[in-house]
This record gives sequence, structure tokens and C-alpha cells, in this order.
Amino acid sequence: MAAADLRDELSCFLCLSIYTDPVSLPCGHNFCHGCIERVLGTQEGSGGYSCPECKEKYQERPALLRNRTLGNIAERFRPTETEPGETGIFCTYCVLSPVPAAKSCLLCEASLCDTHLRGHSKSAEHVLTQPTDSFMERKCSVHNELLKYYCCEDSGCVCVSCCLAGEHRGHRVKLLSEASEKKKEKLRKVLEKLRTEREETERGAQRLQERRREVAEKAAGEIERLEIKKDELSRKIPHIEELCNMADPLTVLQERESHGAADNEGARERHDIKVPAVGDLDVDLISETLLTGLAAIVTWVKGRIYGQEATDLLLDINTAGNDVSVSGDRKSASYSLTDQCHPQTPERFQFPQ
Repeated sequence: MAAADLRDELSCFLCLSIYTDPVSLPCGHNFCHGCIERVLGTQEGSGGYSCPECKEKYQERPALLRNRTLGNIAERFRPTETEPGETGIFCTYCVLSPVPAAKSCLLCEASLCDTHLRGHSKSAEHVLTQPTDSFMERKCSVHNELLKYYCCEDSGCVCVSCCLAGEHRGHRVKLLSEASEKKKEKLRKVLEKLRTEREETERGAQRLQERRREVAEKAAGEIERLEIKKDELSRKIPHIEELCNMADPLTVLQERESHGAADNEGARERHDIKVPAVGDLDVDLISETLLTGLAAIVTWVKGRIYGQEATDLLLDINTAGNDVSVSGDRKSASYSLTDQCHPQTPERFQFPQ
């Protein structure tokens, strides 16, 4: 208790922490230099100043006197920095110099360093835990006794009196350590599952990122190829349209051979264009739609140029032998075992053709 009282005496009224660079007002009260400066700053323009603790008023901004003695004591009592692994809780019995606590006794409601722990009672009533300053949280709110058991039916921590005569009488209970270990086991399984899911999620995200890059690259390449092809077809179409509108048949016929070669080349190029599947971007559909439309235009133009040149071919019956059967429309012929009795003509082939 003496240590707690001393800590209170060394605590700033404003920030409730150990004094940092303490200064005194004319009324005698001490504050951290930074804390009182901020308070006085807010009081400017209000017609006066006052002590935050005793409310004594000052007409002018009071002078701050540095309290070196109090500062030296506070400096020794205040921890400079919590080392790694320390809790920030200090031994209750080390008054002159703060020493990190190793354990806390729930019965004594005190924290002990290694030195004081060696001389502490080893009886079962003195339950030792990791350093803590929340002693009331470890006691039953009804019986003010230490919480030692865990009620499995009500899922709560209870004391001995709760188990024997309280609301949890006859309930199935476990020691806190046993119940805690069982919960840790469940949490470890949950943790393992969460880690596995996280790894799978990371791998899935990486695959999607890679897929997105591939799709973007392929789509860009195919778009460029299709744009080039579109430009080529756009150059050919006006020339074909010009031929369609020409009245001179000689010019049209002379252009036929070069145009046919261009058509064949264009057909081969269209056949060679194979747009790979790229996921969500349906490049196949885009390519097919564009090429189908362009091919339809070329087919229509070619039909206008060459459509009227097509004529029916008729077989000459005068050249057929007697073992050749010619259809009535003279469009087909077949071998026949029956003598057809064709009239003898000078045009008849003398040898099989």
C-alpha cells in the first residue's frame, strides 16, 4: 500500500502519469510542465487563470517554478522503457526503484519481482499468475472469492462458493487450467484452418493476377492484329467497288487474275487467324464477328463480278461410246454394261478418256 500511495503522490493531476519535468504554481500544486502549459494556454483570453486542482485564481499568467527535487524522485520511480518481454507491471514492494514484476499473487493482490517472489508464501491459497494489475476481474462478483473453476454448462468462470452453494451448484465444472487448455486446443485447430485458407487465398490471388496479365497481353496482341487486317480489307474494298462500277468489261476481266490471287491470299490469312481463348474477354467471338462481317462483304462483291459468268456444262453425246450412259439432261454420265447403241459419229472417242 505504501508503494501505491507513493505512486499517487508522484502522479500528475492532469495526465495521471508519473511526473515529467514537474513545475509548481504559486499555490504549491505540481504538474507536468507540458500539461500545465496546455491548460494555461486554453485559459488565455478568459479574463484570468486558475489552478486546475485547487481552482485558485490569478490575474496574470502565473510563473512556473521547476521542482527539481520532485523531478529527481519521479525520474527514479518512473520506468524508462519497458524491455521486450516485460509487461509494464512492477513489483509492489520495490519502492525506491521500479523493478519489473515476475508474478502476481491473487490473494495478496500484489505483484512481485524475482527477489520478493522467493520470500513469498508457497501455500495453495496464494495463487500466482502472470503479472497483472486487474485483480478484481479475477474475483467472483458475488462471493468476492478467486475464480478457480469453469462451468461447462453456463460457460463462465466461477469460485468455490458458486460450485458448492451458489447458482452453479451441481453443474459440471473444470479447473481453469484444464478448460483453458481445451479451448487452446480448439483454437489451434481453427488457427491451422485459417492459415491454410489464407495460403490458398494468396495462391488464388496470385493466379488471378497472372491470368489478368496474360489476358491483357493476348487481348492487346489480337486487337492489334485485327486492326491491321481491318485496314488491309478497307484498302481492298474500295478497289473492288470501283471494278463493280466499271463499264469497260476488258478492264474488269484483266483485273480478275490479280484480284483472285488477292482473294486467295486474304482467305488464307483469314484462315490462319486463330484467336486464343482469353478468359473473360471473349476474343474468339470478337474475331469471328469481325472476320465474318468482312468476309460477307468480299463474297457479295465477288458475286457481283463473277456471278453472271457461271454457265451450265452439257455433255456431248456424239463423243460417248456405247458403254457410256448419258443422262437425259446431259449433265452426268456413267458406265453401263448394256450397249447404248449410240449412232456412229466421227466425234466419238476411240479410247477411254
